[in-house]
Amino acid sequence: MEIDDELLLLEANLDDQSPEELSPLLDLFLNAGVRDAYFTPIIMKKGRPALKLSLLFNKFKLAEIEELVFTHTSSFGFRITETTCHRLARHFEEVQTKYGPVKIKIGEYQGKRVSFAPEFEDCALLAKKSGQPLKVIFSEANHVYLSQQKES
Repeated sequence: MEIDDELLLLEANLDDQSPEELSPLLDLFLNAGVRDAYFTPIIMKKGRPALKLSLLFNKFKLAEIEELVFTHTSSFGFRITETTCHRLARHFEEVQTKYGPVKIKIGEYQGKRVSFAPEFEDCALLAKKSGQPLKVIFSEANHVYLSQQKES
C-alpha cells in the first residue's frame, strides 16, 4: 500500500458551465498534473441543478490549479481540504490477446494481488482496430491474464 500525503481536494460548484466544456475541462486538469478529476451532480440553493468539480492534487500545484479553475470554469470560488490518499501498490504486466497487446494494471495490498484490470486505452484502441465491441476486448484480456496466472 502507498500513502500520498500533502494532497489537496479542491471543490467548486458549477451551475452555469456549458456542458460542451465539461470533458475538455477534465482533460485540461489531468494534463496539468491533477491526480483525479471528476464531476458530481448536485442541487444547490433554490433547487438549482449544478455540478461539483472535484480535483485532487499535490499542494505545490495550488497556484497553477487555482489559475486554471478561475480562467477555464464559471466558478467564482472554491473550497480546499487537506487530505491523504491510501492506494494499492501497483504495477503493470502486458498480455498478448488475439487482438493485440493489452497492459493489465495489478493492485497489491501487503504484497498480495487483490485487484487487476485491463487498461482502457489499450482495449479501446484494439476495439477500434478490430471492429470488436470494447467488452469483448476487456473479456479477452481478463481471460488471457487469468489463464497465465493459473499456469504460474
